[in-house]
Amino acid sequence: MDGYRYRRRLPHWREPRAVYFITWRLTQGAPDLADEERSAVAEALHHFADARYRLIAFVVMNDHVHVVLEPADGEALEVLVHSWKSFTARRLQQAGRRGRVWQPEYFDRIVRDADELREKVTYIANNPAKRWPEIDLYPWVWVAADPFA
Repeated sequence: MDGYRYRRRLPHWREPRAVYFITWRLTQGAPDLADEERSAVAEALHHFADARYRLIAFVVMNDHVHVVLEPADGEALEVLVHSWKSFTARRLQQAGRRGRVWQPEYFDRIVRDADELREKVTYIANNPAKRWPEIDLYPWVWVAADPFA
């Protein structure tokens, strides 16, 4: 499939075999994600890794998620993001969360080159320490063994 663009509230640009940096947030006014909710989101991201996408890095923060991935051939990024958001929203609501979980839109960017990939992966890895400087270990951050392969 050739590249294409579409627009919801934000513009989205798709290219075959591209690597993407994606961010989505909790809906405005929603309580922060609890530890078990962050774990559920992390599990969902790992679930189809290697089958539907190459997962490069992610972090599940208290109020947003960042992911770097390369969709598998034939996989549409918007379908992947919708799958994560709908599956995790349903799971969190079944566990007791009330109301809308995620904002309807998300941000995505095509990672242009190896330098930008390093910058995005480093950003993800350092995001928890930037927000909470006193933190030593953060279990909801993950980086592939060789993210630059």
